Amino acid sequence: MDDAPTSAETITWRPVVEADFPLLSDWLSRPHVHRYWHHDFTPDGVARDFGPGTRGDEAGEDLLVSVDGIPEALVQRSRIEDYAEDFRELSAIVDVPSGAVTIDYFVADSARTGRGLGTAIIRAIIADTWSSYPDCPAVIVPVVAGNTGSWRALEKSGFRRIGEGDMEPENPLDAPLHFVSRIDRPRSSA
Repeated sequence: MDDAPTSAETITWRPVVEADFPLLSDWLSRPHVHRYWHHDFTPDGVARDFGPGTRGDEAGEDLLVSVDGIPEALVQRSRIEDYAEDFRELSAIVDVPSGAVTIDYFVADSARTGRGLGTAIIRAIIADTWSSYPDCPAVIVPVVAGNTGSWRALEKSGFRRIGEGDMEPENPLDAPLHFVSRIDRPRSSA
């Protein structure tokens, strides 16, 4: 049975708040999440990594994604140029136009992975990106090559692979090779 959201299910999101930190700590400690989101999931680590976003001290967004009101995933969204090191690494591999956005994401429940939920969330976030970031020409996402589920979800969401190259992996277990995918702003019909 496919656990992807049906047309009757609603995907929503909101900014992460401090009260979400225990939930994020739990999610980040899960093996399938920790494998590619190699964060410190202790209470202090979560507060250090996500606290600036809750206070508005971070350029990017941390979004808690829910399906029918039940928290299911985390998405981070930001302009690439707002993070100099990321911009440098990515622009050494592909052209990064001004205003381009990137996302990072995970589905919290391993039983919900590989069933279309991640693809549905990516599609919903990308659709929102075109209105939330009106000057964004494209969304560009680097994914460590070994994270097959992640780059396949991007492909199923309409992204196309535009390059590959070495970037610093989040988890030291990973090789530096990343696949870079892109989706462009749809042309208006006007």
